[in-house]
Amino acid sequence: MSLASSSLRFPGRVVGFSSRGVSLAALLMLGGCGLFSKGDQKPPPLAPPETMYNNGIDALRTNRYALASAEFEALQQNYPYSGYTSNAQLMEGYAYYLQDKYPEAVQQLDRFLLLHPTSGDAAYAFYLRALCYYEQIADVQRDQQGTQESLEALQEVVARFPQTSYARDAQLKIDLCRDHLAGKEMLVGRFYEQQHNYEAALNRYQRVVQDFQTTNHVPEALQRLVEVYLALGLRDQAKQTGAVLGYNYPNSKWYHYAYADLRSAHLVDSRTQVPKGKSPGIVSRAMNLIF
Repeated sequence: MSLASSSLRFPGRVVGFSSRGVSLAALLMLGGCGLFSKGDQKPPPLAPPETMYNNGIDALRTNRYALASAEFEALQQNYPYSGYTSNAQLMEGYAYYLQDKYPEAVQQLDRFLLLHPTSGDAAYAFYLRALCYYEQIADVQRDQQGTQESLEALQEVVARFPQTSYARDAQLKIDLCRDHLAGKEMLVGRFYEQQHNYEAALNRYQRVVQDFQTTNHVPEALQRLVEVYLALGLRDQAKQTGAVLGYNYPNSKWYHYAYADLRSAHLVDSRTQVPKGKSPGIVSRAMNLIF
């Protein structure tokens, strides 16, 4: 049974026996009888796997996600060879995802993919697994290990299932991940530049230009490279980088800034691309230079 076919996608002395003592003895005897009688009771019979699976689906529909994951887990434990078991594995991962329990969801989805690598629902399982990483992406101020893991998981979806809607959505999220990683590099690069650690800043900006060419951070990275090259006295590199920026982003405010820096360093000649559009102005420049 594939996912597509399912309906969802606890004081005194005692002389002889007093009436109180007799009552206590009677209670103990009755309690003992009750204990033994309970031991003779049989546990209620298990519901069939179809019922357990449908109970889990109903729980998902009514937003009772913890109950849903419990139902799917119970089905797997009690009916490991049922035709419903593989779907229960996948749906348990989905239930964990809906509870924001992403590590548990990934573990369950990995289990499903290990046991059913050729399943018709494998594309969805890979996609859902990637979403678990994607939802954990942290702000650029924090460590980006989760972003890198998300990027790799999304790229796997595209590589394995290129013609699916999952791949198309994964590609959009890949672009966002790359933009996020580039933003982190720019944040660190600006910090190093502020501290006059120009070599370290240079490495960060160069990585943005080389590894994240399709992101919106490239024009600023090129402009920052011009700044750093000038600070290091590398005039030829500054001029060459400015030319690349002017050729690719002539209307960008970042080229206006780079052009002004190059002109101040007497590196502008008749062959230098003149910025297009209105200059962002001194006030705007000052705002953009705040680290």
